[in-house]
Amino acid sequence: MSVLRKTHPNYTHLRHYHKQRSHTHKPTKSSLRKPIPFITDLKDIQNPDELLSVFHDYRETGGFKHDYPSYSSLIYKLARKRDFDAVETLLQQLHLYNVKCKEPLFIGLIQHYGKSGSIDKAVELFRKMPSFDCYRSLQSLNAILNTLIENKRFDDADEMFKSCSKMGFRPNAVSFNIMIKGWLGKGDWDEARKVFDEMFEREVEPTVVTYNCQIGFWSKKGELAEAKSLFNEMISKGKKPNAISYALLMEALCSNGEFKEAKKMMFDMEYQGCKPRLVNYGVLMNDLAKRGNFDEAKSLLLELKKRRIRPDVVMYNILINYLCKESKVEEAYKILVEMQVHGFEPNAATYRMIVDGFCNNGKFDEGLKIFNAMLTSRHCARLETFCCLIIGLVNNGKMDDACFVMEEMMRRRMSPDFGSWEALVTSTCGMDRSGHLLVSELVSSSG
Repeated sequence: MSVLRKTHPNYTHLRHYHKQRSHTHKPTKSSLRKPIPFITDLKDIQNPDELLSVFHDYRETGGFKHDYPSYSSLIYKLARKRDFDAVETLLQQLHLYNVKCKEPLFIGLIQHYGKSGSIDKAVELFRKMPSFDCYRSLQSLNAILNTLIENKRFDDADEMFKSCSKMGFRPNAVSFNIMIKGWLGKGDWDEARKVFDEMFEREVEPTVVTYNCQIGFWSKKGELAEAKSLFNEMISKGKKPNAISYALLMEALCSNGEFKEAKKMMFDMEYQGCKPRLVNYGVLMNDLAKRGNFDEAKSLLLELKKRRIRPDVVMYNILINYLCKESKVEEAYKILVEMQVHGFEPNAATYRMIVDGFCNNGKFDEGLKIFNAMLTSRHCARLETFCCLIIGLVNNGKMDDACFVMEEMMRRRMSPDFGSWEALVTSTCGMDRSGHLLVSELVSSSG
């Protein structure tokens, strides 16, 4: 039976799904075409089986003819759910029914294949695009190059890049930037520089991103001279550095212990007509907090306020991270409260750092409170955090709380480690041999 013939327990209800919903459409100035009911219905469905059932219901019971918008909407949603068997069957139908496809569908699929690690399928799809009567532009080429690079398939990306002309492509600056980024990510400066030199040979104008990739490479290595040389080369070639360019150079200065010079660069960039951004303040914040200069780091938040630059969660997280590392978790908690007062919602990383900070300092009651706030905000802790919290609560005689954390963990289909089971069972059964045997049985069954 075809993968698209899947049924769902609620199929009878779904047969009239589109009839039960009221479809409202806000008219636009240009009076665009009416919304397609099938696509509207897809928005509220998450289960892949339900998606497929509604797809067939429209065609078989309503006489609805699916065209490209219907197929593409369903394919996108199934790809996000990683149901690639269904995706490939739909692609076969597109081919069979000669449905003319557009390039964005294939670019989106290539990216989803890449995220799931199905690189060969992404390459195959790129090569098959012409068979769907779909024109491949440089966007498609750049999408597959980027997918290969992000999945560390450097040789395959290099081979495809070198065969561009055979496929009828003339690489643009984005194509070259992807390859440069790839070689630098691999740590191969010589290959990256060859690609950079090739840009000039092919008369492709480098962009600020082209230079930033290379400046960033040397900055992360703490090689200030090389970073500065590229920065100056960029200016000499008529490219105006942006806030990222300055931030990368500031990072190199900080790595060399030249914080004052990095801070001075903030004034230099403003003088050159480049307004400082959060990323520049983030470099300074990171260096100050890393060196334990927390008061000066906090003063940067006040400076941002004076300049009417709104900080973001990342800025607060930098401070919280280093405070927790220095066992100043109470101060980190105050920063958490402060950011909430100023209207910033903590993200998962914020909560994780503070829960871990309290646990590492043996303050499991406080850790549990933040853990509860984290769950209320629909964020999830790491496996290590769950286990550490369980063991700490058990050792402090908080069995009910430990069981609550265990239940939350199991609800998320996360398996407790041996230490967590051992703490719970030992606390319940004592230190006799039967307790340890039960632990081994529980661990083996949960695996």
